[in-house]
Amino acid sequence: MSSPQTPAPKLGTTEWLIITIASIGFLFDTYELLMTPLVAAPAIAELLKVPQNNPLVTDWVGRLLWIAALCGGVFGLLGGWLVDKFGRKTIMAASIFLYSFSPFCAAYSTTLPMFVLFRSMTFIGVCVEFVAAITWLAEVFEDKKQREKWLGITQAFASLGGVLVTVASIQISKHMADLPHLGLPEGLGSNAPSSWRFLLMTGLLPAIPIALLLPFVPESKVWRERRAAGTLKRPSFAALFAPELRRVTLVTAALSACAYGIAFGALQVTVARVTPGLPELRDQAKALAPLRKEAEALNKQLNGLPPADPARKEVLGKIKENFVKQKPINDEVKKVADKVQFRQEMGGLVGRILLAVLLIVGMSRVTLLKVFQVPALIILPLTYFSLFAEGGETFLLAYAVCGLLTVAQFSYFGEYLPKVFPLHLRGTGGSFATNVGGRMLGTSMAFVTTSLVAPLLAGDGPLTPIHVAKAAGIVATSIAVLSFAIGFLLPEPPAEERH
Repeated sequence: MSSPQTPAPKLGTTEWLIITIASIGFLFDTYELLMTPLVAAPAIAELLKVPQNNPLVTDWVGRLLWIAALCGGVFGLLGGWLVDKFGRKTIMAASIFLYSFSPFCAAYSTTLPMFVLFRSMTFIGVCVEFVAAITWLAEVFEDKKQREKWLGITQAFASLGGVLVTVASIQISKHMADLPHLGLPEGLGSNAPSSWRFLLMTGLLPAIPIALLLPFVPESKVWRERRAAGTLKRPSFAALFAPELRRVTLVTAALSACAYGIAFGALQVTVARVTPGLPELRDQAKALAPLRKEAEALNKQLNGLPPADPARKEVLGKIKENFVKQKPINDEVKKVADKVQFRQEMGGLVGRILLAVLLIVGMSRVTLLKVFQVPALIILPLTYFSLFAEGGETFLLAYAVCGLLTVAQFSYFGEYLPKVFPLHLRGTGGSFATNVGGRMLGTSMAFVTTSLVAPLLAGDGPLTPIHVAKAAGIVATSIAVLSFAIGFLLPEPPAEERH
């Protein structure tokens, strides 16, 4: 390892290929996951043969997210063990191919269980790929400064995934009439496939460059050499809780859960559940209220009829009429929601870039975490308890900062975790923190916000976006305080890994 005075070695073709593969992997991690909010409701509605505003669709969207997160956490943990057992590059490649082909297969779903299965497989692939990629990157760059620099920069590409999938969705909707059917099942009442199926098919994109580039990049040298010499210890879940690793295992898992908890318990529910309550959408909310009440009654009537009852046709016709009345108003709401989503994505991108810069500067890892935790204690409650009521540019800017402070912590742990676990446990330890702590526990905060805290605030009255905003503020602020306190228990990486 070079000293601080030694110039970093010049990057060659192999290093640039490694950087390219890692960037593609991180970008499509987000791309594949953020397909879910775009395809879940229309896919489930079509497969169940009910309108999108039917309560069954809402229920199944929630179940899909829960099932996918649980599968990702469990199998992602196993994937971390496989990373240590069979190699970083090998498992990373397998996981990328898994999350590339599973959405392609989901595009051909003809039943709901089939759709849920393939979406869960996508989530598993993403959970495994993230840990495999950061472990691989941490070991293929022998120069410490280069390693830290490119771990930060490549992870920044993850924030572009949300932008790319949104653009892909818009372009597919615009050019639907020109797309070949490719044997896809036809949509309900249509002789052409639905747009969600074409969007899922684009999930195959990362497999093409990865398949072409992987043969030209190496496995982790240090992992390969130790395995060949017979000195590589066997990975073990129990070893994560040995006295010398117990603290770092539990603290990193808790902090990862906190970061994901804020993201899912506040940021992710904001676009769909909080945005309709912004002041600039007050007129639209007033106009939608009676229409949604009518739609709720009609869907309840539909769900009470047997599948073969001829009366269903009449009820479906009324639901369609209601949908037509709602559409122009919902389109206005969606424009604002898209703007809110874009601000979060841009905030997250800036956060990842800022983290990469601070890593290059060489700040201590515990101090670096506080750089993002301390402002979060202020901006999160301010955004949801105060600025939401004002709306406009002030709210959008604050929401972007919330995204910056939260998403930066994802990249922080991507850089930190490979440093604090020994070579034979880097995949296993990183996977435990990210998947068990983050994806299994942290993502459950969405349920806490929308199904526990918000209804409690609403009491016997109707649940409104204001209740969800306050619930998001309560959950996010509570987690931010907890994360700040736990952060003091986070150990610095071993001395040889520090500046």
